[in-house]
Amino acid sequence: MSNQQGRADLAAWEASKPHNFFLADLNLRAVLRRWMGAPRYEAFRPRMVALGAQAATDLDSWAKQEDRLGNHPRLDRFDGIGQRTEQIEFHPNHDRAGALIWGAGVLALQAQPAQNLEQMALFYLLGHNGEGGHACSIACTSGLIRALQQAGSPELKAKFLPPLLTTDYAQMQHAAQFLTEVQGGSDVGANALAAAQDPDGTWRLTGEKWFCSNINADQFLVMARPHGAPEGTRGLGAFIVPRRLDDGTVNGFHLRRLKDKLGTRTLASAEVDFVGALAYPLGALDGGFKLTVEWVLNTSRLLNAVSCAGVMRRAHIEASAYACNRRAFGQVLAAYPLVQEAVADCLTESAAAVASSFALAHLLDRIELGEANDDQRAVYRMLVNLNKYITSVRGTEVVHRAIEVLGGNGAIESFSILPRLYRDMVVLESWEGTHNVLCLQVLRDIARYGLHEPFGRWLHGLLAEVTHEALQDGRAQAEQAIGRAHTLLARLSALPQESQAAHARRLADAYALAAQGVLLLSEAHWELGQGLMTAKPDIAAYFIDKHLRPQYDPLDDDGYLKRLARLMAVV
Repeated sequence: MSNQQGRADLAAWEASKPHNFFLADLNLRAVLRRWMGAPRYEAFRPRMVALGAQAATDLDSWAKQEDRLGNHPRLDRFDGIGQRTEQIEFHPNHDRAGALIWGAGVLALQAQPAQNLEQMALFYLLGHNGEGGHACSIACTSGLIRALQQAGSPELKAKFLPPLLTTDYAQMQHAAQFLTEVQGGSDVGANALAAAQDPDGTWRLTGEKWFCSNINADQFLVMARPHGAPEGTRGLGAFIVPRRLDDGTVNGFHLRRLKDKLGTRTLASAEVDFVGALAYPLGALDGGFKLTVEWVLNTSRLLNAVSCAGVMRRAHIEASAYACNRRAFGQVLAAYPLVQEAVADCLTESAAAVASSFALAHLLDRIELGEANDDQRAVYRMLVNLNKYITSVRGTEVVHRAIEVLGGNGAIESFSILPRLYRDMVVLESWEGTHNVLCLQVLRDIARYGLHEPFGRWLHGLLAEVTHEALQDGRAQAEQAIGRAHTLLARLSALPQESQAAHARRLADAYALAAQGVLLLSEAHWELGQGLMTAKPDIAAYFIDKHLRPQYDPLDDDGYLKRLARLMAVV
């Protein structure tokens, strides 16, 4: 094969990639149609088509250029006459992308309740380009919107909500959440940032925050400890800190330096000193931690998982298209079973992430409408943590598998998006709660609230509806997987607390994988019942064999190679 033919094959690979991420995603379209219902889906479809095209073309190109060395954000703390501005300078593509994203109404959807499926669908399309300089901003802003709607006084809502909900990028304000301090990290209860009330009733914050992402935000949600408040999380309050005061001057904060991060490099993160910054309490002074976890972090955790799902889908696009166009040893890569297996891993984990994340979005819609029962609210509380954990772990694995398909080309930053996605995934794994924090939270919630019981009932209820004959073996395996998770929990519950903590991640794996397997089966049943052309039965079977069937050995599976070939053909 000549050099000319090799380059022609690579050009064919580039040309074969979709020009519209929504129209190319049969799985997303089926999942949305199922959870939304036909009228709601058809009404929203034009917006998905529009953003799907923009994400695959303009946003893709702009993000690639903005992430080149020399184009990353820089700190410009003073203006020409020495006045403090604490300004972040971005590449021009940052604002081009921002205007398009805000114009799509990703955040404006939150002006009305129960539009989470729509919001997550748009955010998923944006996730095809990784963090892209704006995904963190959207997640943080979404969380503050929800916190204000739930706990803000009428005065705070009137002052801070409208610019968070606008579609006008020139007029909008976006948010950030600053929790982490150098001495505690994930141990928020160790926070020492001080909040003091002046004689006139205003609050001022003084102290340091160690890891502040989206530092160019206009509104900061900050956790601080009022003077005299107890130690630990019970003594923390949540405060809104505007970037600028009403007269336009910069509020009392100084940026020490920008963080030089492995990934999400077009997003500006910094270390911050607050120096008597004006702040507004949000909710009760002693309820800041609960408010932040329930309305801010849980919102961000769902969005983080959806972003991971988008990254996984893009990794599958890159790997499968490359395998179908690149030749080696006389045939295209897609003909080789080892390549087929890598692509199947990308496909099935991507579908599993979509299944669990959009099921959560559907549950959140029901909660906001007041239609959820106690069991469903408990399921949401447990699954939002499990899902953030499992999608971020699998996201990194999937991008790594896709890089493997590209071989040496996969390591070249200018060759494909995959190295950038891999770097972004490392950050997505730690954002909004590290793996250990999330797994231990699940363990504590089970011990305190017995969440595993409604969670198990929910999963069994979904399986009871899976009656299609072709899915019965998978259904039986999923039933047993739920039982094994409950058995593992019972074993852990008999151990000392320290031993329970040591095995928290194993428990999280058991419940998360069982849930994703059940949800894939549920989707497969629905899609078969609708008469859709669907690969979901094969996807569910592959996932269940890999994760839920004990001692499964592909060598004993006479149909394994045929299934790999079918999954390789899925777009």
